[in-house]
Amino acid sequence: MSVFLCILLLFFQLHAKAEKSLCHMMGDPKYPLLSKDGDVTIGALFPVHSIETLPSFNLRDFRMAQIMIFAIEEINTSVTLLPNVSIGYQIYDTCESSNTVIFKITKSSCECLSNRKDYPYFFRTIASDYHQSRALAYIIKHFGWSWVGAVNSDNDYGNYGMAIFLNTAEKEGICVEYSVKFQRKEPEKLRNVVDTIKKGTAKVIIAFLTNFEMNNLLDQLIIQNMTGLQVIGVEAWITADSMITSNSFHVLGGSLGFAVKKNNIEGFADFVIKEFWETAFPCTQTEGNSSQNELICNIYQDLLVLKSNNEDVPEQRYASNVYKSVYAVAHSLHNLLNCKEKEGCETDAKIQPQPVCCYDCIPCAEGEINSNNCKQCPGEYWSNAEKNKCVLKAVEFLSFTEVMGIVLVFFSLFGVGITALVAVLFYNKKDTPIVKANNSELSFLLLFSLILCFLCSLTFIGQPTEWSCMLRHTAFGITFVLCISCVLGKTIVVIMAFKSTLPGSNVMKWFGPAQQRLSVLVFTLIQIFICVLWLTISPPFPYKNKKYYKEKIILECSLGSTIGFSAVLGYIGLLAVLCFIMAFLARTLPDKFNEAKFITFSMLIFCAVWITFIPSYVSSPGKLTVAVEIFAILASSFGLLFCIFAPKCYIIMCKPEQNTKHKGGLKH
Repeated sequence: MSVFLCILLLFFQLHAKAEKSLCHMMGDPKYPLLSKDGDVTIGALFPVHSIETLPSFNLRDFRMAQIMIFAIEEINTSVTLLPNVSIGYQIYDTCESSNTVIFKITKSSCECLSNRKDYPYFFRTIASDYHQSRALAYIIKHFGWSWVGAVNSDNDYGNYGMAIFLNTAEKEGICVEYSVKFQRKEPEKLRNVVDTIKKGTAKVIIAFLTNFEMNNLLDQLIIQNMTGLQVIGVEAWITADSMITSNSFHVLGGSLGFAVKKNNIEGFADFVIKEFWETAFPCTQTEGNSSQNELICNIYQDLLVLKSNNEDVPEQRYASNVYKSVYAVAHSLHNLLNCKEKEGCETDAKIQPQPVCCYDCIPCAEGEINSNNCKQCPGEYWSNAEKNKCVLKAVEFLSFTEVMGIVLVFFSLFGVGITALVAVLFYNKKDTPIVKANNSELSFLLLFSLILCFLCSLTFIGQPTEWSCMLRHTAFGITFVLCISCVLGKTIVVIMAFKSTLPGSNVMKWFGPAQQRLSVLVFTLIQIFICVLWLTISPPFPYKNKKYYKEKIILECSLGSTIGFSAVLGYIGLLAVLCFIMAFLARTLPDKFNEAKFITFSMLIFCAVWITFIPSYVSSPGKLTVAVEIFAILASSFGLLFCIFAPKCYIIMCKPEQNTKHKGGLKH
């Protein structure tokens, strides 16, 4: 062992910086850590250093790298295995980082990798943890223990292994008091695990942990002076030398577990000594290979007596797996070379060749990225232009800054401005007959409600939020009912005014100003009640619509309750139809009562707009749905404004001579 450590001293001189707390991967595709050219190159990843522990040098995995080199050198000198073919190698240091992997290849004893469909390129020379996990349950049952605790590493190795153990334990009638896990970087979780063990009543502990985690747990159990535990271990730590300390016996004494079988690799000790000797001294142990400037190594030099200390090198339990892996690849290549053109292979195996590099790759579809195979991005993500990364989908809604939004805002504010000018004009002419006709209060209330109708369209523009979604639909429903109620009141006033001109009629006393105001209030309160009920049961809410476009998300307001929205629209429609019918029946009144005709036209436009709105609303994709709804609000509002008030404004401004009690009366 001392000779092997001498080799490590030379290695440390080359990589002195590796003892820092941070480790950078040693070797890149052009300059690997250890390499040799050959006809066929075998690549390897070994965590020679660690990014998480100090000292960072990993003796066991450096030995594995040396065993790989030894196996390759052994095969290169063989006359029966791969004759006339030289094998090279490229060995990289992963720094024990899981981010460093090989394309389509992984390494682990995890049972999850036994799925040949998901991992067709994975082969192993170590048994799956599936068997070890089940064996742990069987050994517990064998000794008659029925109340146990379980601790595992919070990674694939520990999680999958523990899951299989728990499943088997349940079938075997073993009760698990607790099952906890932690990682080496989580000291707080480790303390919680120790507290759980300390407070628990189970004395048999299953420790499905890596060597590092078990060391951390052992240190804490020693500090807590935990005794009387029967620990059941796994191959990762049960034979580790680091577990044998002066303080560990009262915790781990009598532990049971499973270990990988030892296998000696004949000739490896001599290979290690030869490599060290020829590196440390300018000499060679083989006379035939010496050059003029090289000396033959002195057989009597002192360090040679340390050979006996290195005899335990091949007894590393995992080392033989690397050795077998290299020979497995070599035998596969040997069999492949025995395949002859047009004759096939000796075993008649069907080989599906695959090029090392794919030059005619089929590009991934939209929404997929290439990270081994084409992989679909999650729901709210989409592939970028290079299709190598999933990025958040663009979120689209009708905003104030886009052209469509600006145009709709303009017409909305234009409607507010026109309505305000009409209100100012009517206020200035409030004492004239045409304004005073059929209750000027209803006219001003109607103008106010039209301003609210124009303004409520603005709530449909901008990013939907919880409050804006509730506001836009309720404001729309209430303001339009207020507007239609005023129009309905004016229609009734026209009919009542005609009836009152008949001899002996006093019908106007039944629908005077007080009754008109009350009717508008009652109609509006009914709509307010419907909206409150809707918002209480199932209010509108922001919704990410992914149905229309795959590459982007439409942020819109979901109705919440379709019945609630239908009730709001249905009530507006009911009032509009009622108003239209009454105005239509009053169209035959004498000419001086022709305001009913203008109300008829306005309600005809109103009904036509909202009838066409329904199919347009349902069929319009994305933010066009919102634009259609705003258009319907603006169109119906402008229809009411111009049909009812334009004729009066025309008389006031262009035909003032007709704005008299004698000529105007209730005519307009």
